[in-house]
Amino acid sequence: MDSPVKSGTVQYRQQLTVGPPDGGYGWFILLACFLVFGLTFGVIKAFGVFYMEIHGYFEATATGTSWITSIAVATIHCGAPMASALSARYSHRAVVMIGGLLSCVGMVAGAYAQNLVQLYITVGLLTGFGYALTWTPTVTMVGWYFEKRRPMANALASAGECIITFLFTPLFQLLVDHYSWRGAMLVLGGLQLNLCVCGMLLRPLNTPTKLPPKEVREEEGDLTLDALPQTKSSSEGTVERTGKAQAQKARKAERWSKVLRYVDYTLITNPRFMVYSMFGVFAALGFFAPALFLVPYARSQGVDEYQATALMSISAVLDLTGRVFFGWVANLHLVEMVQQLTATVILLGIVLLLCPLASSFLELAAFSSAYGLVYGATVSIHITVLAEVVGVQRLGSALGFFMLIRSSGGLLGPPIAGFLIDKMSDYGTGFLMAGVALLISALFLLLLHQMNRRAQGSARTGHV
Repeated sequence: MDSPVKSGTVQYRQQLTVGPPDGGYGWFILLACFLVFGLTFGVIKAFGVFYMEIHGYFEATATGTSWITSIAVATIHCGAPMASALSARYSHRAVVMIGGLLSCVGMVAGAYAQNLVQLYITVGLLTGFGYALTWTPTVTMVGWYFEKRRPMANALASAGECIITFLFTPLFQLLVDHYSWRGAMLVLGGLQLNLCVCGMLLRPLNTPTKLPPKEVREEEGDLTLDALPQTKSSSEGTVERTGKAQAQKARKAERWSKVLRYVDYTLITNPRFMVYSMFGVFAALGFFAPALFLVPYARSQGVDEYQATALMSISAVLDLTGRVFFGWVANLHLVEMVQQLTATVILLGIVLLLCPLASSFLELAAFSSAYGLVYGATVSIHITVLAEVVGVQRLGSALGFFMLIRSSGGLLGPPIAGFLIDKMSDYGTGFLMAGVALLISALFLLLLHQMNRRAQGSARTGHV
C-alpha cells in the first residue's frame, strides 16, 4: 500500500506533467511566432527600400550603408544564446516583451540619426538585440506546444517572414514617398510594438499555481518520513534542516542543468558539427546580401521604384512556396537530408551568379521567382539537418552555438558585397559574391556527407 506521501507526490507530478497539446492554445503561440518572424526577419528583408534612401541622404558608400543590416543580423545571431538563458532564468513572456520595447526604441531613435554611426547603434545594435530577445524564445515555445505537428507548425510560423515581406516592401516604399525615410522609420518603430503583444500571448505550458505540500518537497529531495530512523534524535528540526539542504542541492543541480542546456561546450569537439558550422558561415555570407541589394540593383537598371519593390514581393511569395513544398518533400525522405540541402544550396548559388544577366523588369522578376523558390527550399531544412548532425537532445545548445558561429558570415556578407559594388560601380558584383560564397558552403556539405557515409560504414562493420 502506497504511503500518503508517495500518493501526494504522484498526484502532484501528474498535475505538473502536461504533454504538448498540438493545438488548443498552441495556435495562439503559433500566431505569435508567425508575427515575430515577420516583424524581425521580414523587416530585415524589406529594409532594402530604406537602403536606397539612407545611401543617398548621407551620401555614403554601399559598404557603409550595408553595415546597418549586417550589424542587426549579427546581433540577432550573437544574442540568441543570451535570449535562451534569460528566458530560462525569468520567463519567455517578459523577455519577448522587453525585446519588443528595445526594437521599437531602436527604430524610433534611428529615425533621428544624424550619421551612419548612430544608425549602426540604434537600428543595428539596439533593434538587432531586441529581435534576438523576441525571436529565440518564441520559436522555442512553439516547440513546447507542438510535437506531432511540429514540422507543420514551424513551417507556418516561418511563413510570417515571407508574408510580412510581401506586404511591407510596397508599404515601406509608400511611406518613404509620403513621409521620407525618417517618417517611415517612425511608423515602423510603432509597428514593432506589436512584438510586445506577441509576448503577451506567450504562457508556459506547465504553470503550477501553488507550492507542493511539505511532505512532497521532502520526498522530492529523496527524504521521506518513512525513511527516517524513528529515534529520539530524529526531531522535527533535523528533518526540516535535512529537507532544506536537499532542496538547495536540487536547486543548484537544476541551475547547472539549465547552463549545460544552452552552453554545451563539448559540441566544439564534434567534427561533424564544426564542418556544418563552417557551411553556416559561408552560407550566411550569401544569404543576406541579395535581399538588401535587389531593390538597388533593379533601380540601377532603370526599373521603376514600385516595380523594384514588387520584386521583393514576388521573391517572398515564391519563398513561401519553396518552404512549404520542399519541406513536404523532405518529409517523404526520398533522399538523404544532407543531399537535398546540398542540391538546393548549389542551385541557389547558380541562380545568384546568373543575376547580373538580368536587366529588364521581366528578367528580374524571373530571377526573383527562382531566387525565392530555391531560397525557401534551402532554409526549410537546414535546421533539420543540424538536428541530424547533433541529435535532438542537443539541438537547443547546438542551435545557439551554430547561430553564434554563423554570425560572422551574416556580419561580413553585405559589407563585402558593398565593398565590391563600390570598387566595380555595379550592384551585380554583390550577387556574384553571394553566389560564390554559397558554392563554397556546398563543399562543406559534401564533406559532411562523406563523413556521414564513413560513420555509417564503421557502424555496419562494428555490427558484423
